[in-house]
Amino acid sequence: MAKFKLVVSDHETGKSKSLEIEGAQAQPLVGRRIGETVDGSIVQMPGAIVKITGGSDKDGTPMRPSVHGGVRTAIMLSGGVGYHPKLEGERKRKLVRGNMITDDIYQINLKIIEKAKKPAKAPKKAARKVSEKPSVKSSAKPSAKPSKRGA
Repeated sequence: MAKFKLVVSDHETGKSKSLEIEGAQAQPLVGRRIGETVDGSIVQMPGAIVKITGGSDKDGTPMRPSVHGGVRTAIMLSGGVGYHPKLEGERKRKLVRGNMITDDIYQINLKIIEKAKKPAKAPKKAARKVSEKPSVKSSAKPSAKPSKRGA
């Protein structure tokens, strides 16, 4: 039974949201690869299109787009996902995951490519105008003080 933590990023606003899916909701993601686009209804955003950008497994091993399949393997890296060298030209053998989503993956990173189109709003009905009647005050006394407006 697959269970994933999804992190969906919106690059327009700079915000991201996190949610967990499991079981039948998670099945459409199994077998997908980094770089593929999926329907936003998987991440509770119907009408949107999201792109898989990466992820990691239960031990924190990052997924790497250049490693094919769902394998976990040690490869020689000189930079990029999984290794950031301190010196120029430095290389190191590091453990990484393949680019395919399997049941062993824990976190999947996604980014929104196209947002859902909002339905056109119906025009508001014009408010009925109430005929204005001049208000008459029965106990209105003229003011003794002159107003300062015109002076």
